[in-house]
Amino acid sequence: MGQTDRARPLHVACIMDGNGRWARRRGLPRTAGHTAGEENLAEIVRIAAKRDVGWLTVFGFSTENWVRPKAEVRHILGLHRRLFGRIEELNEHNVRVQWIGRPFDEPGSRTPVAVQRAIRQAIADTAHNDGMTLTVAFDYGSRAELARAAALARRDGAAVSEGAVASHLYDPSMPDVDLLIRTSGESRISNFLLWQIAGTQVCFTERSWPDLDAAEFDAALALVGDGA
Repeated sequence: MGQTDRARPLHVACIMDGNGRWARRRGLPRTAGHTAGEENLAEIVRIAAKRDVGWLTVFGFSTENWVRPKAEVRHILGLHRRLFGRIEELNEHNVRVQWIGRPFDEPGSRTPVAVQRAIRQAIADTAHNDGMTLTVAFDYGSRAELARAAALARRDGAAVSEGAVASHLYDPSMPDVDLLIRTSGESRISNFLLWQIAGTQVCFTERSWPDLDAAEFDAALALVGDGA
């Protein structure tokens, strides 16, 4: 699957599910599963950057995840700060960081200031890279994104058309998703990129996110290779 076979590089989106179940099967606390998941995300970023992947968008933390136990949420927040802090590694692989989610200065945003700083710093420190774009969806929900986009279109006096909604999404420059991967055997979309995945090839795998490896990732890529 070479880049010459496509009008543009692939956009792959991932719902990183199964960290808790991965830990439970090993008799470990859920936090250990999230730590393993963060480590595997770094590995998947390295793998994707070497493939014909132009955009990798991952569901880091949803608007619904705040109801999880406070200790678990604190651990996940710490892992995201660490993820956004992998600047040297991201630059080594020519990866540019982006973020989508409820804007920090708008009502309803719950992203802690420390995570906000880490996100802004990662975006700034990788802005010069022109390889793969890694977008982390944090404090993100697709219904909230679409409702906001429609409201902004109306505020600007535009008719609520497909074009108006698309131009007011969190990242209007993000291309449509070519492949959505969900791990851990769940066959759900979970309020993730509902606008951007119209017509997307979906791959549901039984493997938990910490166990997703290069072979499984390549098998998923092959699903869009022939028909793209």
